[in-house]
Amino acid sequence: MPIALQTILLLVASNLFMTFAWYGHLRYLHGRPLWVAVLVSWGIAFFEYMLMVPANRLGSSRLDLTQLKVLQEVITLSVFVPFAILVMKQSVRLNFLWAGLCLCGAVYFAFRK
Repeated sequence: MPIALQTILLLVASNLFMTFAWYGHLRYLHGRPLWVAVLVSWGIAFFEYMLMVPANRLGSSRLDLTQLKVLQEVITLSVFVPFAILVMKQSVRLNFLWAGLCLCGAVYFAFRK
């Protein structure tokens, strides 16, 4: 499997964990004390780091730092939008499209020769 694809898959998986760590407590732990939400989020984030660190190390062998960061941001939004709609029950908004178009521009500029 190509290194770029391995990097992307690891980043997608790590972002799933991180999105739940950052925002899942708003839905599932809303009535719990803050310290519980923090500990649960840290526990989830541990698994995010177990995927993110290898993804960045692997990706840095083929991508420069700017490309790696822009790729990360595109994946973050690609994971966040379905999470916001499906898990957090947010409505689809035109802002998602505009943000996506801006990220397409970022990808273009980061990866052009």
